[in-house]
Amino acid sequence: MTTPPAPPPSAEALADRIDRLESRLAIAELVAAYAEACDAHDMPRLMDLFAEDIEIDSPSGLMRARGKAAVEALFVALLRVRGPSFHWTHDHRIRIDPADPDRATGRVMAHAETTPGGVHSLAALRYDDAYVRQGGVWRFARRTLAFLYYVPAARYPGALAEALRLHAGPARLPADLPETLASWKAFAAAHPPKEDPPCPTT
Repeated sequence: MTTPPAPPPSAEALADRIDRLESRLAIAELVAAYAEACDAHDMPRLMDLFAEDIEIDSPSGLMRARGKAAVEALFVALLRVRGPSFHWTHDHRIRIDPADPDRATGRVMAHAETTPGGVHSLAALRYDDAYVRQGGVWRFARRTLAFLYYVPAARYPGALAEALRLHAGPARLPADLPETLASWKAFAAAHPPKEDPPCPTT
Protein backbone atom coordinates (compact mmCIF):
# COMPACT_ATOMS: atom_id res chain seq x y z
CA MET A 1 0.00 0.00 0.00
CA THR A 2 1.42 3.34 -1.04
CA THR A 3 1.66 5.96 1.68
CA PRO A 4 -0.03 9.18 0.57
CA PRO A 5 2.33 12.16 0.31
CA ALA A 6 2.46 14.56 3.21
CA PRO A 7 0.56 17.78 2.66
CA PRO A 8 2.72 20.72 1.65
CA PRO A 9 3.75 23.05 4.47
CA SER A 10 1.64 26.11 5.00
CA ALA A 11 2.83 29.55 3.97
CA GLU A 12 3.25 30.37 7.67
CA ALA A 13 5.42 27.30 8.24
CA LEU A 14 7.58 28.13 5.22
CA ALA A 15 8.00 31.72 6.42
CA ASP A 16 9.09 30.42 9.84
CA ARG A 17 11.68 28.11 8.27
CA ILE A 18 13.06 30.90 6.12
CA ASP A 19 13.25 33.23 9.11
CA ARG A 20 15.22 30.67 11.10
CA LEU A 21 17.64 30.06 8.23
CA GLU A 22 18.18 33.79 7.78
CA SER A 23 18.68 34.15 11.53
CA ARG A 24 21.38 31.47 11.51
CA LEU A 25 23.22 33.31 8.73
CA ALA A 26 22.90 36.65 10.55
CA ILE A 27 24.24 35.14 13.79
CA ALA A 28 27.20 33.64 11.92
CA GLU A 29 27.91 37.12 10.52
CA LEU A 30 27.66 38.54 14.04
CA VAL A 31 30.31 36.13 15.34
CA ALA A 32 32.63 36.95 12.42
CA ALA A 33 32.15 40.68 13.00
CA TYR A 34 33.20 40.29 16.65
CA ALA A 35 36.52 38.73 15.63
CA GLU A 36 37.13 41.40 13.00
CA ALA A 37 36.29 44.26 15.36
CA CYS A 38 38.56 42.92 18.11
CA ASP A 39 41.48 42.55 15.70
CA ALA A 40 40.92 46.03 14.22
CA HIS A 41 40.47 47.66 17.67
CA ASP A 42 37.23 49.04 16.20
CA MET A 43 35.38 49.97 19.37
CA PRO A 44 32.31 51.58 17.73
CA ARG A 45 31.74 48.47 15.60
CA LEU A 46 32.40 46.14 18.52
CA MET A 47 29.98 47.91 20.84
CA ASP A 48 27.27 47.91 18.17
CA LEU A 49 27.34 44.09 18.28
CA PHE A 50 26.13 44.05 21.91
CA ALA A 51 22.68 44.41 23.42
CA GLU A 52 22.28 47.11 26.07
CA ASP A 53 22.31 44.55 28.88
CA ILE A 54 25.24 42.57 27.42
CA GLU A 55 27.07 40.30 29.83
CA ILE A 56 30.67 39.14 29.32
CA ASP A 57 31.95 36.38 31.55
CA SER A 58 34.69 33.77 31.92
CA PRO A 59 35.03 30.91 34.41
CA SER A 60 38.39 32.28 35.58
CA GLY A 61 36.85 35.68 36.30
CA LEU A 62 39.48 37.44 34.16
CA MET A 63 36.78 38.82 31.86
CA ARG A 64 33.61 39.82 33.65
CA ALA A 65 31.34 42.81 32.99
CA ARG A 66 27.65 43.57 32.58
CA GLY A 67 26.01 46.41 30.68
CA LYS A 68 27.43 48.31 27.72
CA ALA A 69 29.40 50.87 29.72
CA ALA A 70 31.15 48.23 31.82
CA VAL A 71 31.80 46.00 28.80
CA GLU A 72 33.26 48.91 26.85
CA ALA A 73 35.61 49.71 29.74
CA LEU A 74 36.65 46.05 29.90
CA PHE A 75 37.53 45.89 26.20
CA VAL A 76 39.35 49.23 26.24
CA ALA A 77 41.50 47.96 29.11
CA LEU A 78 42.22 44.71 27.23
CA LEU A 79 42.91 46.20 23.83
CA ARG A 80 45.06 49.11 25.00
CA VAL A 81 47.79 46.66 26.12
CA ARG A 82 47.40 44.37 23.11
CA GLY A 83 49.20 44.82 19.83
CA PRO A 84 48.31 42.94 16.65
CA SER A 85 45.96 39.99 17.01
CA PHE A 86 44.13 37.51 14.84
CA HIS A 87 40.98 35.65 15.91
CA TRP A 88 39.50 32.87 13.81
CA THR A 89 36.48 30.71 14.49
CA HIS A 90 35.78 27.08 13.64
CA ASP A 91 32.68 25.02 14.42
CA HIS A 92 29.62 27.05 15.36
CA ARG A 93 26.45 25.47 16.72
CA ILE A 94 23.34 27.67 16.76
CA ARG A 95 19.97 26.89 18.34
CA ILE A 96 17.05 29.22 17.72
CA ASP A 97 14.70 29.26 20.70
CA PRO A 98 11.64 27.25 19.62
CA ALA A 99 9.41 29.39 21.85
CA ASP A 100 10.89 32.76 20.84
CA PRO A 101 12.36 33.27 17.35
CA ASP A 102 14.06 36.47 18.58
CA ARG A 103 16.36 34.57 20.92
CA ALA A 104 19.05 31.98 20.29
CA THR A 105 22.07 30.33 21.87
CA GLY A 106 25.33 29.20 20.34
CA ARG A 107 28.69 27.61 20.96
CA VAL A 108 31.78 28.67 18.98
CA MET A 109 35.17 26.97 18.91
CA ALA A 110 38.04 29.37 18.21
CA HIS A 111 41.75 30.10 18.20
CA ALA A 112 43.56 33.40 18.55
CA GLU A 113 47.01 34.90 18.26
CA THR A 114 47.52 37.98 20.43
CA THR A 115 50.30 40.15 21.82
CA PRO A 116 49.38 41.21 25.37
CA GLY A 117 52.16 43.39 26.71
CA GLY A 118 54.10 42.75 23.53
CA VAL A 119 54.30 38.99 24.17
CA HIS A 120 53.27 36.84 21.21
CA SER A 121 50.64 34.49 22.69
CA LEU A 122 48.40 31.68 21.49
CA ALA A 123 44.92 30.76 22.69
CA ALA A 124 42.32 28.07 22.13
CA LEU A 125 38.91 28.86 23.52
CA ARG A 126 35.19 28.21 23.44
CA TYR A 127 32.52 30.90 23.37
CA ASP A 128 29.12 30.08 24.87
CA ASP A 129 26.72 32.71 23.58
CA ALA A 130 23.21 34.02 23.96
CA TYR A 131 21.84 36.13 21.10
CA VAL A 132 18.85 38.44 20.91
CA ARG A 133 17.17 40.08 17.91
CA GLN A 134 16.22 43.68 18.53
CA GLY A 135 14.64 45.81 15.84
CA GLY A 136 15.41 43.10 13.30
CA VAL A 137 19.14 43.03 14.20
CA TRP A 138 20.83 40.12 15.98
CA ARG A 139 23.21 41.06 18.81
CA PHE A 140 25.08 39.38 21.65
CA ALA A 141 23.12 39.21 24.90
CA ARG A 142 25.80 37.18 26.68
CA ARG A 143 29.24 35.84 25.77
CA THR A 144 31.21 33.49 28.02
CA LEU A 145 34.85 32.78 27.13
CA ALA A 146 36.34 29.50 28.37
CA PHE A 147 39.99 28.80 27.59
CA LEU A 148 41.66 25.49 26.82
CA TYR A 149 44.91 27.43 26.96
CA TYR A 150 46.25 30.96 26.68
CA VAL A 151 50.03 30.86 26.73
CA PRO A 152 53.04 32.76 25.39
CA ALA A 153 54.04 31.24 22.05
CA ALA A 154 57.42 30.28 23.48
CA ARG A 155 55.63 28.08 26.04
CA TYR A 156 53.20 26.52 23.59
CA PRO A 157 55.16 23.25 23.11
CA GLY A 158 54.01 21.02 25.94
CA ALA A 159 51.39 23.47 27.22
CA LEU A 160 48.55 20.95 27.05
CA ALA A 161 50.39 18.69 29.46
CA GLU A 162 50.26 21.43 32.13
CA ALA A 163 47.29 22.25 34.37
CA LEU A 164 48.16 25.96 34.68
CA ARG A 165 47.57 26.82 31.01
CA LEU A 166 45.93 30.21 31.45
CA HIS A 167 48.59 32.94 31.58
CA ALA A 168 47.42 36.38 32.70
CA GLY A 169 50.45 38.62 33.04
CA PRO A 170 52.62 37.10 35.77
CA ALA A 171 49.78 34.91 37.03
CA ARG A 172 49.29 31.31 35.87
CA LEU A 173 45.81 29.90 36.42
CA PRO A 174 44.11 26.55 35.82
CA ALA A 175 42.58 26.23 32.36
CA ASP A 176 38.80 26.53 32.06
CA LEU A 177 38.57 23.44 29.83
CA PRO A 178 38.32 20.49 29.75
CA GLU A 179 39.15 19.43 33.29
CA THR A 180 36.14 21.25 34.76
CA LEU A 181 33.60 19.50 32.49
CA ALA A 182 31.28 16.97 34.15
CA SER A 183 31.83 14.51 31.30
CA TRP A 184 35.62 14.79 31.68
CA LYS A 185 35.42 14.16 35.42
CA ALA A 186 33.04 11.21 34.94
CA PHE A 187 35.32 9.62 32.35
CA ALA A 188 38.38 10.08 34.59
CA ALA A 189 36.52 8.50 37.51
CA ALA A 190 35.39 5.53 35.44
CA HIS A 191 38.67 5.10 33.59
CA PRO A 192 41.61 6.23 35.74
CA PRO A 193 44.59 7.32 33.64
CA LYS A 194 47.51 4.95 33.36
CA GLU A 195 50.83 4.87 31.63
CA ASP A 196 50.27 3.54 28.12
CA PRO A 197 52.18 3.82 24.86
CA PRO A 198 51.09 6.86 22.83
CA CYS A 199 47.93 6.22 20.81
CA PRO A 200 46.80 7.79 17.54
CA THR A 201 44.72 10.94 17.72
CA THR A 202 40.97 10.51 17.32
